[in-house]
Amino acid sequence: MVGRIIETPEDVAEGAAHLAALDPRFARAMELTGPLPLRRRPDGFETLLSAIVSQQVSTAAAAAIWRRIEALGAQEPAALAAASDEDLRGCGLSRQKVAYARAIVASGIDFDSLRRMPDADLVAELTRIKGIGIWTAEIYAMFSLGRADVFAPGDLALQESAARLFGLESRPREKALREMSLAWSPWRAVAARLLWAYYRVETSREGVR
Repeated sequence: MVGRIIETPEDVAEGAAHLAALDPRFARAMELTGPLPLRRRPDGFETLLSAIVSQQVSTAAAAAIWRRIEALGAQEPAALAAASDEDLRGCGLSRQKVAYARAIVASGIDFDSLRRMPDADLVAELTRIKGIGIWTAEIYAMFSLGRADVFAPGDLALQESAARLFGLESRPREKALREMSLAWSPWRAVAARLLWAYYRVETSREGVR
């Protein structure tokens, strides 16, 4: 069963109010961050490719690579398939990411069907494609499909932000942060938005593209 979908800023505000009532530390963070962004993106091939581009690079580097991909026209499946490896490497993609991008094209994934899948099935379907790990699948679920109760505990900025906000001695690992996030259900995706916003306040850096 597909749960709550975040469609509007009002949905985000509802989730933020729930979190502020749940934990005063969330409330204090929101005093610093102000209203949280919607962060909805279209779903489909282009956005999934963009998530691959963003893996393990800074937000600034990812944005620069994406501009070059758009200049090449390779954000569309047919154009990417027709592009040479040299062209894609020239955009800034590693050999590994070139292979991952081609794997998305070859997967024949039915993006319409993803919209109807429960969260766990959606993540499982995406991670069967070479190069798409749990982080990428969870980011896609949150931003492209608006899933309200998905979190991405493997994200380093979320880990760092949680450590700062909750006064932890060290940055929590993925498993620990996933367990921690269960208390924020059914608005874990809003908790992620808040932690990313708080990370920006604390570090003056963007935690997510």
